Amino acid sequence: MFPERTSPIGAPRTIVIGDVHGCLDELQDLLRACAIDWSADRVVLVGDLVAKGPDSRGVLQLARERKIEAVLGNHDAKVLTFAPDTSATDESHKSSKQHARVARTLHAADWAYLGGLPLYRDLWEVNAVVVHAGLIAGIPLAHQPRDLIINMRSITPEGEPSKRVEAGVPWGSRWPGPRHVVFGHDAVRGLQQHPFATGIDTGCVYGRALTALILPDHRLVSVPARRTYVAI
Repeated sequence: MFPERTSPIGAPRTIVIGDVHGCLDELQDLLRACAIDWSADRVVLVGDLVAKGPDSRGVLQLARERKIEAVLGNHDAKVLTFAPDTSATDESHKSSKQHARVARTLHAADWAYLGGLPLYRDLWEVNAVVVHAGLIAGIPLAHQPRDLIINMRSITPEGEPSKRVEAGVPWGSRWPGPRHVVFGHDAVRGLQQHPFATGIDTGCVYGRALTALILPDHRLVSVPARRTYVAI
């Protein structure tokens, strides 16, 4: 059984959804599980809409048609290096073949949606911020380093941000608030619930689950992956 919505129909909610990675079927399952009211609810994806999973273009099409918001993830950024109007760069040469394959499936509207994704969404109405990977305490949102906002995972013993899980503690465990940050990117650690940060990459593309955080209630809803698409 799917959990019932706790807010009455018509009462606006913000539903933040973890890393989809082209898993269109699971995204549709989760939207149904959350009992979305498209006339009132705000839906936001934490980035990595594309790559690894089976239907990246389908995810982008659904996001466009339903006016779903999102932030830029590191895999989205890699696919963007293959955009038709982008010159080849050192970064694009480092991108894997899977990102090039995704790029070949996209149409102009997909590129416009993907290329317009911001690094963060300020959900002031629920006192929250959505980013793909992490934030550094003490730096204003507009000045957060792009590479870290889409890639960081940990804080080292020296207090420095790191992209590596094994480099230290989860960055969210050190986030001081008061704004609550909702993020993805860290499937190895999975669900993270810290006082002022919630990580919702629960590894759908790796055969685990796709998760949403419903605000302002801070209620979690998950659906199981239909299968394992890639090994973690």
